[in-house]
Amino acid sequence: MTVTPALARRAWGTLETLHVTGFFAPEVTAAYDRFGVPATRAGYFAARGSAFGPCAPELVISTFYVFAPKLVRAAVPAVWAAGTPEEWATARRDGVAARLHDVLGEPDVAEAVELAREACAGLTPAGRPVYAAWSAQPWPEDPLLQLWHAGLLLREHRGDGHVTALLSAGLDPVEALVTGGLASDSTEFVRTTRGWTDEEWAAGVERLRARGLVDDDGLTQAGRDLRDDVETVTDFLAVEGWAHLGEDGIGRLVELVTPLREQVLASGVLPDWIRSRG
Repeated sequence: MTVTPALARRAWGTLETLHVTGFFAPEVTAAYDRFGVPATRAGYFAARGSAFGPCAPELVISTFYVFAPKLVRAAVPAVWAAGTPEEWATARRDGVAARLHDVLGEPDVAEAVELAREACAGLTPAGRPVYAAWSAQPWPEDPLLQLWHAGLLLREHRGDGHVTALLSAGLDPVEALVTGGLASDSTEFVRTTRGWTDEEWAAGVERLRARGLVDDDGLTQAGRDLRDDVETVTDFLAVEGWAHLGEDGIGRLVELVTPLREQVLASGVLPDWIRSRG
C-alpha cells in the first residue's frame, strides 16, 4: 500500500511533539545560559547549527531561512568562541534528556526506536543541507534520546523541503512568517522571536497585500490557498522516509508514541499554540 503525504504528516506530527520540547524546555535554556553568550537565541543557533561545525552566520541565515540576518550575526560566530559545536550540541541533548525523563520517566521505547530509525534509514541528503549535516552525527546512547534524535532527523529533512516549498511559492522570510503565523495562529510567537523590526514586518505585510494574499482580516482566500499549497508540497517532499518504513510500520510507531506525545502535551512545557493543535 502507498504511504500518502497525509499519513506521513500524521506520523511526523506524532514524533515531532517529543522533538520540539528541545526548543522550549527550561533545562535546555539553562544549559545554553552557562555559555554566557548574551545574544538573543544564541543557544538555538549554536545547538541547531552545531552539526555544520563552527560555521559562518551566512550558512545559518540561508538554511534556517526565516530569521533576520542581524539576529543571527549577533550570535554567530560569537557562540563558537564560547564553546565548540560539540559542546553546544551536548548541552541541548542533556537538557532535552532531563526534560523528557522528568515528564516520561523511563518508558520502554525499544520498538518505537527501531521503527523510527527505519524511517530515518529511508531519508536522502540531496538538497537537504540541515538534514545532511545532522545525518552525519552519532546517535545518542539513551533510548529515549534516540527517539528524540530520530525526530530531529525527520524534522530537519522536512524543514529543508519546507524551505524549498516557500521559495517555490515566492515567499521571502518575512512573508513566510506573516502567512504562516496567520495560518497557524502563531503570529505573536514568530513576530517576537525571529528578529525582524516592525518596519520590516510591515513592509512584508504590504508586499503580501499587493499580491492579494492578506487584507485587514488576515489571509485572503488566495493567501489560504497559497499556504495550503506550501503545506502540500512540504508533505509531498517529506514522504520518502515514511514510505521506506511503510504503512504498517507507521501505524505501529504512531500507536507507540501517541501516549508519550500526550504526556508531553499535558506537561505544559509547550506553548498554547502548539498544545491547541495536539
